[in-house]
Amino acid sequence: MPPKSKKRRDGCPLCGKPPSVDHAPFCGQGCRDRDLLNWLGDGYRVPGPPADEGAVDFASDGLDSER
Repeated sequence: MPPKSKKRRDGCPLCGKPPSVDHAPFCGQGCRDRDLLNWLGDGYRVPGPPADEGAVDFASDGLDSER
């Protein structure tokens, strides 16, 4: 039998507490902010091979060039 998770299926996706109406699906502003920081800090990245850096050409001004 797999170990029980602390998160509940119908609760906050981070801590499992009941969701708040104002912050759904999270329980509060703290878990909502923590989730945003995970997205911004690549906490939800999927491992894989490095991207092909030569696939996109950038102009000297930093904008994508039109091919």
